[in-house]
Amino acid sequence: MSNPIQLIILAAGKGTRMKSLRPKVLTPLCGKPIIQYLLDNVKQSLLKLKPIIVVGYKAEEVMNYCGNEYQYVIQTEQLGTGHAVMQCEYLLKDKPLDIMVLYGDHPLIDPQTINQLMNQHIHSNVTLTMVTVTVPNFNGILDVFYHYGRIVRNEFGKIIKNIEEKDANQSELLIRETNPSLYCFNGSWLWKSLHNVRNQNAKKEYYLTDLVRLASESNCRISSVEVDVNVGLGVNTPEQYKQIEEILNKQR
Repeated sequence: MSNPIQLIILAAGKGTRMKSLRPKVLTPLCGKPIIQYLLDNVKQSLLKLKPIIVVGYKAEEVMNYCGNEYQYVIQTEQLGTGHAVMQCEYLLKDKPLDIMVLYGDHPLIDPQTINQLMNQHIHSNVTLTMVTVTVPNFNGILDVFYHYGRIVRNEFGKIIKNIEEKDANQSELLIRETNPSLYCFNGSWLWKSLHNVRNQNAKKEYYLTDLVRLASESNCRISSVEVDVNVGLGVNTPEQYKQIEEILNKQR
């Protein structure tokens, strides 16, 4: 493979809504910590480079659990997903690597999805490849997707922007193709563009989703991979924890 992919796993969150004293990614789920599902699936994928895990809240606990198979970067302040990835720049900026970003609290990201995202990015020769999830509706377990960004395409099917729920108009809110924020980036473009991400939002955080807009505004090529609904589910609330627990029990 002429252009290897470096995986960054975001695992710095405290998980306030989970009401847990341990780091969110170490919360037990069906017998093992949430992050272990992703780590197992990464090992079964075609990714070859040693993954980087971005840690923050109780970083030592996460590093001690995951062990020396991984590289670690510490995000001392939780200032958003874009900020978390930016902490890895010093390690990777001068390496000719493309970057995949996944989340330690998404236990249903399977090896097939990882491989699909990687292969699509490599063979499409694009700036950014993103995972999308199209839902039949926003009811029940799918309610979480209502709060994800919507994928807006032009008449040729080209992605022209990702619009966040809070910024979407009524017709855009009806779009059922959503953005779970799983990406592959051209590395050199990523490190340059992250510095153009702004924190002009309610939480004053820097979000990876802004990179879709930046890529589109710069006429960069964007590719996408559509995956199963379950892949887009993360553990952010006790309700989502129960939903994913039910899915995992059914898969056994």
